[in-house]
Amino acid sequence: MPRHTFARIDEQALVHNYRLASRLAGDARAMAVVKADGYGHGIGRVARALVDEAPCFAVACIEEAEALRGAGITHPIVLLEGAHSAEDTRRCALAGFSPVLHSGYQVDWLLSSGHNVPAFWVKVNTGMNRLGFRPEELPAVMERIQSAPGIGSVFSGFMTHFACADEMGSDSTERQRDVFVSAVADWPGEALSAANSAAHFRKGQSLFQWTRPGIMLYGASPMSNQTGLELGLVPVMTLESELIAVRTLRPGESVGYGETWQAQKPTPMGIVAIGYGDGYPRHAGTGTPAFINGQRVQLIGRVSMDMLAVDLSTVPDARPGDRVELWGANVSVDEVARHAGTIGYELLTGVTARVPRV
Repeated sequence: MPRHTFARIDEQALVHNYRLASRLAGDARAMAVVKADGYGHGIGRVARALVDEAPCFAVACIEEAEALRGAGITHPIVLLEGAHSAEDTRRCALAGFSPVLHSGYQVDWLLSSGHNVPAFWVKVNTGMNRLGFRPEELPAVMERIQSAPGIGSVFSGFMTHFACADEMGSDSTERQRDVFVSAVADWPGEALSAANSAAHFRKGQSLFQWTRPGIMLYGASPMSNQTGLELGLVPVMTLESELIAVRTLRPGESVGYGETWQAQKPTPMGIVAIGYGDGYPRHAGTGTPAFINGQRVQLIGRVSMDMLAVDLSTVPDARPGDRVELWGANVSVDEVARHAGTIGYELLTGVTARVPRV
């Protein structure tokens, strides 16, 4: 019998979160971002759950797009990093993928693809400074594209990405929005896309024609000071395991590598069958919450590869075999992430393949 360590995926929660994103998007349409194996939830499972909700999916690369086609998804698919070779550009045309052009060499590939030209987006660098053409470069890029026969008819629109939309006190998003609007002013009527998950929660934020909800679909927070639950999101993944040993530690005894925690009094302690080999964060130290038998407990000591320890003082009757929620409805993944010094995105995408998704 396999150990009882699972990532339970609630597809109805996923649908709830997408519908919330769609409502917040208003008149804009929301393309569901399912990159990184559906943020660790399973790309095919996620897309099939949303197939009747989302008009379009977005991924990072062509391998992910082809995985969606392999799962039976026929929707339009946007490649946020664009093509990585001229051959990828041709494959995009044949499979109905829409690459995002962010560099001159990708324009070259597009213009040399003959009759097999995929629908495509053009990315504008408005201050994120990862990918995209600077506003002053855009006229020359668009002249090349629009002067090529047949290319203009498959142009999908302009895209940018916000750097600080999760920080409500920052004016960076408004500045980027203004740069974006100014940069594309010479091409009125084209579709625009800028809003990541966080932008959906910014009052007064223009969401243009297309939004790109990602982390919010999975119930984790895109905001720096609020959890997903506080934003009305429902957790899609419940990471759970079970107690495999229970004992009482005597005063002065420690548990785990490095003896980083010692009992100050007799302390009931349980060992949970999950660790960093499963994707649970090693840096989630003493005090990180978990949930057992209707009560919160706290991790003690260091997380090992396959196990971690919890203080059972709040559930003294806990026994081996009892279910342990590491994150889910009772313990937000965002809260665990704060204890580990990271973000919910990393925890969800970091759950390893040895943890079955059920």
